[in-house]
Amino acid sequence: MSESAANQAKPLVLVVEDELPLVTMLRYNLERQGFRVEEAGDGQEALDRIGEVQPDLVLLDWMLPGVSGLEVCRQLRRRSATRDLPVIMVTARSEEQDSVRGLDTGADDYITKPFNMDALLARMRALLRRANPMPVKGRLAFEGIELDLASHRVQRSGRAVHVGPTEFRLLEFLLQHPRRVFSREELLDAVWGKDIHVEPRTVDVHIRRLRKAINGPGESDLVRTVRAAGYALDVEMS
Repeated sequence: MSESAANQAKPLVLVVEDELPLVTMLRYNLERQGFRVEEAGDGQEALDRIGEVQPDLVLLDWMLPGVSGLEVCRQLRRRSATRDLPVIMVTARSEEQDSVRGLDTGADDYITKPFNMDALLARMRALLRRANPMPVKGRLAFEGIELDLASHRVQRSGRAVHVGPTEFRLLEFLLQHPRRVFSREELLDAVWGKDIHVEPRTVDVHIRRLRKAINGPGESDLVRTVRAAGYALDVEMS
């Protein structure tokens, strides 16, 4: 493989951050770990650069000059070309209580400053694996929901269902174990990984996004909430 082809095979990360020392640190560490890095210093530049360089993942600071990180994420999720683009929101400690807002706008994960580089790398790699899974053949189905592992597509009663990479992995796991109740901690281990620390409330956000995706008008909610226990893919008993 040529050097140019080898470089193209490396995942491309767009770092959207206005603190230059942090950008320098991230570039140094990410490149040492085999990533290519592009930079954007504000929200509008990030939106422009994403269309130009087509990154595999975006590290997106919450507080940016001009267009905020939240608005950048909202706009990315509105565009068909970037609807599934993996996004990790970077927030300051003082904003941690609002991190769920970032997930609600469509971010796949968040990490707070100051962060451990190993922890960030683990989250990035886990998210890239979910966004680009190894090819697997077969289908999973339950009560009209069909998930095609080869094409990475979801349908319900013949209707195409759009889900992001994390919701796809979450639905895949629930389809593998229909009617079984899983706690938030069990879902975190299965979908995010045992070595990655993620707040349990993150599961609630992705369950809510999964429900919104798979439940159309007049369709029953197949994701059952079991109070004080967790969630299950099941049919509500009348």
